[in-house]
Amino acid sequence: MKTSLVAIVITFAGIASGQQATTQPQTQPAPAQTQTAPAAQTQSTPSAQSQSTSSAQTTAPAQSQATPAAPQQKKEIKDPAEYNAYVGAIQQTDPTAQISGLEAFLAQYPNSVMKEDALETLMVAYQKTNNQAKMLDAAQRILQANPNNLRALALLAYIKRAQAEAGQDAVNNLTQGAQYADRGLQALQTAPKPDGTSDADFNKMKTQMSAIFNGTSGMAALQAKNYPQAQQRLKAAVQADPNDLRNVYPLALADLTGTPPNSVEGLYFIARAAALAAGQPSQAQIESYGKNQYTKYHGSDQGWTDLEAQAKTNPMPPAGFTITQYVPPTPAQQAADLAKTKAPKDMSFAEWELVLSAGQPADTDKVWSVIKGVPLQMEGTVIKATPTELQIAASQDDIDQKRADVIVTMGGTIPARLMPQEGATLDFEGTPVSYTPSPFVMTMEKGALLTKAAPKKPPVHHRPAQQ
Repeated sequence: MKTSLVAIVITFAGIASGQQATTQPQTQPAPAQTQTAPAAQTQSTPSAQSQSTSSAQTTAPAQSQATPAAPQQKKEIKDPAEYNAYVGAIQQTDPTAQISGLEAFLAQYPNSVMKEDALETLMVAYQKTNNQAKMLDAAQRILQANPNNLRALALLAYIKRAQAEAGQDAVNNLTQGAQYADRGLQALQTAPKPDGTSDADFNKMKTQMSAIFNGTSGMAALQAKNYPQAQQRLKAAVQADPNDLRNVYPLALADLTGTPPNSVEGLYFIARAAALAAGQPSQAQIESYGKNQYTKYHGSDQGWTDLEAQAKTNPMPPAGFTITQYVPPTPAQQAADLAKTKAPKDMSFAEWELVLSAGQPADTDKVWSVIKGVPLQMEGTVIKATPTELQIAASQDDIDQKRADVIVTMGGTIPARLMPQEGATLDFEGTPVSYTPSPFVMTMEKGALLTKAAPKKPPVHHRPAQQ
C-alpha cells in the first residue's frame, strides 16, 4: 500500500477537524456554561510523494464547485465531564496514549456530538502506530456514525484498490473499493466545508479526493470492461491529478481498448504514461506498447518520439491535439497500383489473384491475357485430392484459411501410390482456362504432378483483405 495518499487522507482529517473550534481551557467550567469542544488536532503531514502518486495541481471538478457548500456548524459539548474526557484524549501527544484516551471516551460517551471527530482522530492515531487493521476498523466505525464521511470513504477506497493491485483478492477488493468510491463521489457534491477551513484548502481536499474516488471507480469499470464509465472516471481522476501513473496508464488502456476506441486521446496518455514511468521497470513495456499502438493507428512510427516529448512536458492534450490516422488503400486501389508498377509475368499468384478479383476490367484483361492458356508450374497446399482433380490453396491467405483458390483437372489419372495427402505441399503444373473473381478461384486443365520442385516465383504476398 502506498503511504502517500493515505497520509493525505489522514491529514485532511486533521485539517478539517482541527479548525472546527478553538481549544477551551482544560479547567472545568461551571455546569451551566455551554462549551465548544475542540476537534482532533494532528501533526500528521503527507509523506514524500511516490513516483506513481502526487498531489493535485488543478482545481476541484466543476460538479463539486457548482454549489458552494455551507460551512459546517461548530459542535458543542454541554456536559463538563464529557468535555474534559474529550479534551484530555485528543491533547495527548503520544499516539498510544491518545488511542487509549479516545477509546475510553467513545466507550463512555457512545452518542457524543464529537463521536465522528473522535473517530477521525483515532484513525489518525492508529495510522501513526502503523496499525492498519485498527485504522481500517476506525474508518468503518466512522461510516457507521456518518455514511458520507469523505475521509473514511477515501481511505477505504484507496486501500481496497491498493490491495487489489497487490493481488490480494483483486476482484472482490476492487469491487468493494468502487462501492466506497461511488459513495464518495456522491458525498463530495454536497460536502459541507468545515468551519474555519479556507476555500483553497477545501477545494484542494475535494480535488485530491476526487482523484482517489474516480481512480478507484474507473479501475473497477475497466476491470469489468465497462469502457465508457472507465474512460469517464479515469479521465476525471487524471484531470484532478495528471501526474499519477496509476490513473494515467489505465486511462490510456480504457481509451485504446474501448469499443469504439478513443485512439487519439489514448495515444497521448500512453505516451504520458511512458514519461511518468521513467526509471521504473514498467517503462520499456509501456513505451513498446504505446509505440506499437501509435504505428498501428498512424501507419508508421514517424512522430512517436515527438509525441513522447510533448506528453512529457504537457500533462493534458493541448487544444486541437490530433494524430493523423492511416487509411489503407482499398483492394481496388492496390490492384490498380500493382498493375501500373509490375508486369504480370513478375507477379506472384497472390498478386494475380488481387488484380483479377479487385481490379478494373483493363487491369484484369492485362493480367489474364498473359497467363490464360499458358502452362504454369506452381507450388501449393492440397485441400482435397481425387484421382482426376486437385483442389489447391496457392496464396498464403488461402493456405492459412485452408481454402482452395485453384482447381486443377488432371491430364490423366493419378496413380494411388502418388496420390497427394490433404495438407501436403505440392509442386504441380496446370493451364489456366477460367476464373471467378469472388470468391476467387482459378480453374486449370492438363494438370500434372511435378517430381522436382517447381521454378520459384517471386515471393508470395498476403492478399489484402477485401473491404
